[in-house]
Amino acid sequence: MNRFTSDLVQALVTKQDITEVFRSHLELAMNHLLETEITAFLNYEKYDRIGVNSGNSRNGGYVRKLHTEYGGLELTIQRDRNGEFR
Repeated sequence: MNRFTSDLVQALVTKQDITEVFRSHLELAMNHLLETEITAFLNYEKYDRIGVNSGNSRNGGYVRKLHTEYGGLELTIQRDRNGEFR
């Protein structure tokens, strides 16, 4: 079993609300997707030496809240130095 199914089974066994399980895993998946997308856009992994003096590099990120049917998600939107990543 993976982490999602383990958490889901644990919530069902302890009779907790499974909405929080969905919300937390959706938030993790969305943040991972955004991180993967900036990696593909810049064409190098985070902390890779190729990114040094490449003309465009990671420039942190900012947090935005997204309201879904499972609750609020805090997503970290990634930025690049040149501002080309959207």
